[in-house]
Parts: sequence; C-alpha cells; structure tokens
Amino acid sequence: MNNYQSIIEKAQTLVEALPYIRAYSNKYVVIKYGGNAMNNPEIIKTILQDVAALKMVGVFPVLVHGGGPEINAMLDRIGKKSTFVNGLRVTDAETMEIVQMILCGKINKNICSQLCTMGVKAIGLSGKDGGLIRVNKKPPVDGVDYGYVGDITSVNGAMIEDLCIEDYVPVIASVGVDTAGLSYNVNADTAAGEIGAAIGADKLIYLTDIDGIRLKADDPSTLLPEVRVSEVERMIKDGAISGGMIPKVRGCVTAVKKGIKHVFIVNGTIPHSILVELFTDKGTGTLIKE
Repeated sequence: MNNYQSIIEKAQTLVEALPYIRAYSNKYVVIKYGGNAMNNPEIIKTILQDVAALKMVGVFPVLVHGGGPEINAMLDRIGKKSTFVNGLRVTDAETMEIVQMILCGKINKNICSQLCTMGVKAIGLSGKDGGLIRVNKKPPVDGVDYGYVGDITSVNGAMIEDLCIEDYVPVIASVGVDTAGLSYNVNADTAAGEIGAAIGADKLIYLTDIDGIRLKADDPSTLLPEVRVSEVERMIKDGAISGGMIPKVRGCVTAVKKGIKHVFIVNGTIPHSILVELFTDKGTGTLIKE
C-alpha cells in the first residue's frame, strides 16, 4: 500500500507539472549558478540534472556561471590576497589571468562535460567568444580602481538564441572583452541579468546558498517572498542587502527594468530547487518585481 501511495504521489506531481511544462515550452530560462552552490558535488549534480530536464521537456535553458571559491583557492595557493569592494573582486592583471583560467578553462568545461553525460548537448562559451559579452573598463568608484573589471555594454543575444534553437544548452563563463580584445572580469550575477534581458528570457533564476533576501541577513525567519525594485537601494543602504548579495540583487533589478517579469533568488543547495521553482504551485525563494 505504501509503495502504491508513493506511485500515486509521483503521478500527482507530474500532473501538477504539466501546465507549467506547457507554459515554458520554447521559452528562455536563464539560470545563474556559482559561489557556494558549486562546492558540493551532489548539489552540482542535482542542479545540472534540473538543467538537463528543462532541455528535455522543451525549455531553452541558458546557464551562466561564476566560480569565486575556486578562484579564491587558486589565489591562496600562489599567496595572493583576494580583495572585494561592494561585492566585486578587485582584479589586477595577474588575477585576471587566473580568473580566465579557472572560469573558462576548468569550470566551464567541467559543467559542459557533465551535462553531456546527462543526454543534452552543452556548449561552453565565455564573453570573448564571438564578442558575446562586450565591456568597458569599470571606472573608479569612491576612489577604488577595480582594475580588470568590466561594465557590460552589449550582449550578443542572437548568438545565444541560435545555439538554443540548434538544440544546444549554452554554458557561459562570466569573462568579457573590450574593443581592444582585452579580457575583463564580469560579475556573473550582473552578466546573467544582461543576458536574460538580451534574449527576452521568460524567467531568470539566481541560485545561491540562502533561501532568498532576508530583512535581517542572519535571520532565516525574515525571508521576504517578494521585493520591489524601488526598495532595493534602500535595503542596500540599510545593510539588509550586503556583500556579494549586492551585485546579485542589482542584476535582478536590471533584468526587471529591461522587461523580465519573473526574476527569482532561490536556494540552490536544496535538491532540484529549479524544478520546484518552475514546475510546482508553491515555488521558493524571493521574487524581485517592478
């Protein structure tokens, strides 16, 4: 009886998912994945299983990734200090070489190979490929020179769309290029927002290691199910949004202002959180809205 009940519950879950699968068919869903959500192999596996499942049911997933912890680990190995200001890594020439090596040469290719073992065609890209992410050097802010950190000026959305239509899952590392061909470190949260806007994504999901935006950063009970764009800068000023969450939430704001209606911050350490967010009635995390 228990086994039969379990089968019935699985069938009910599938029935619940069907309208959502239909709604997202041939729609672009951008998923930003990185940070602490990339540290656990089992979590990585469930995230990539979700991405593969989206592709198999007719969604066009686009995966944008960073790799802060692995970059930090490599910098530590060579005795180089990591410096962050307002959630952005100050990036000199040596650090930029390591950023590109880790993001484009290691993490990007590992993600692609894992997705391919799950039955989908994944193709790894950085912003340098085909001028995918064009940038200008970020100007100094409050006297801080960020070095090789780029502000995005354009995204080649047509290139991403073409790859999706040709049955590929684009996996994009957050490295940009300027008009002289120089590499720049681009915050992956910011890149995901700009990429989502460029392709008219139906939904943008930021995976992190907490449940969403909290009124008090250290108190899980203060999770906010919704935050309006107009409230974000006040929350940054008040300290409710701080550190690495600042560029993440600002990336959400950019996406909303450019027309993406569904922008979520979701706990990526929860197994299959992407499928729960997209294909169930309840969902999770914090919705950023106009």
